[in-house]
Amino acid sequence: MAVDTVPQQIVELDPPDSPPLRITVLLLWFIDMVAATLFFLVPYATELNPITVLFFNIFGLAGVPLAAALYALLIVFIGHILSEPYDIQFALAVASLYTLLVINNVLLLLLGEPLLALLA
Repeated sequence: MAVDTVPQQIVELDPPDSPPLRITVLLLWFIDMVAATLFFLVPYATELNPITVLFFNIFGLAGVPLAAALYALLIVFIGHILSEPYDIQFALAVASLYTLLVINNVLLLLLGEPLLALLA
């Protein structure tokens, strides 16, 4: 009796060739994760991301870094499967988005006002 085998496809992982950009994304992600965690500890700030809130409701405070880790894994996976130059463009877009989120979150935690309220 012959056993049919399913051919295995290997996913080629190719990280973006920009260590400073990857470090920037990692640092911004970390700051955003800490700020999101603090949102659940201060009475005047609210986390708006529904996935993070869901993880918080299920796992408690540990769910916030867990949700952030899942976001990071998704970002790393997408960056690895994109070919050059799209991987660098994706990393730049993520760094730009995290920059805005970090600025907003840190201002909200420090001043009690989000970025848009301060600009208006």
